[in-house]
Amino acid sequence: MLAAFYTTTMPVPGCQRGARTRACRVETRLDTSSAGETPIRGGACFSLPTPACGRAVPRFLQLSLLAFSLAALAPAADAPAPTCALVPGWSQSGPARSYEAANLFEYMDGNAEGYLIYGFRNMVGVSCHQAEISFVIDVSDMGDADSAYGLFSGNRDPSQPVSPIGVSAQVTPRRAMFVKGKYYVEIAANPEGDHTAALRTWLAALDRVVPGSTALPEALAWFPAEGRQSLRLVPESVLGLRLLKRGYVAQYDFGKAFVAYEASPESAAAVMQKLRTRFDPVTAATLADEAFAATDHYLGRLFVFRKGRFVCGYSTKSETQDPAALAAALAAKVH
Repeated sequence: MLAAFYTTTMPVPGCQRGARTRACRVETRLDTSSAGETPIRGGACFSLPTPACGRAVPRFLQLSLLAFSLAALAPAADAPAPTCALVPGWSQSGPARSYEAANLFEYMDGNAEGYLIYGFRNMVGVSCHQAEISFVIDVSDMGDADSAYGLFSGNRDPSQPVSPIGVSAQVTPRRAMFVKGKYYVEIAANPEGDHTAALRTWLAALDRVVPGSTALPEALAWFPAEGRQSLRLVPESVLGLRLLKRGYVAQYDFGKAFVAYEASPESAAAVMQKLRTRFDPVTAATLADEAFAATDHYLGRLFVFRKGRFVCGYSTKSETQDPAALAAALAAKVH
């Protein structure tokens, strides 16, 4: 029997480059999610009491890099390159930079995994200075709007407010980021101090040149807002299940709702069959294209359905909630 939980280490962009110290984020899949050190690129890190990440490259990411390298042989549009001339009074420091999935480790070392796991395609960047102040600016093409928003959601500080720049933005004294279409934009500021005003000016300037929709990913509207504690894109092992490779998970006080993506209805149907085996015994149900109910020691009562290429459902340990009724409401919105 497969384990009902799956743990993966996901470093996010490091504080500094080269031989300097990196920071990481650790996320534990299934019922909990904890952030490790939240990095500020180009500066010091905020640390929370969780383990630091190592620098070894996981095997699955080595394989991912091979796939990305092969994909790179096909023509692809690069992210729009930022320039220091976007904001008057700033000058370029050093050469502009450009990275793809195959060589992102040269720039971020062991912290590239946090980008690759979300489907990173390429990055262009530049470092700009004004007097003693230095901004490290990077624009990443994440392939699609879901991935870009997922990376933004994973990197932003949930305790801090967001701003209406692009789809969404966040500015803190030494770090700024926003997401727009398939692009994720970030700025790290040096030295220590409050650079909020200048960071906002730069985000506004970059927003004018970065293309893409400013609408939230469509799937975010499928999940009920009432009682929702969080909603994020999980880039692998939805609900801690390796069978559910990628999708959105909403956390409620009574349990979780999920929508996992597959490439086609046929591959989604194959996943459903494997899930039936995983949770055997199951009870057949009628909803959307196919459905079943089951009970799991870790997830509680489950109701899982397929609608086209989406595998969706609810898990709950609450005796007062009906996962079948909740799933029916979700199925009405998924398209």
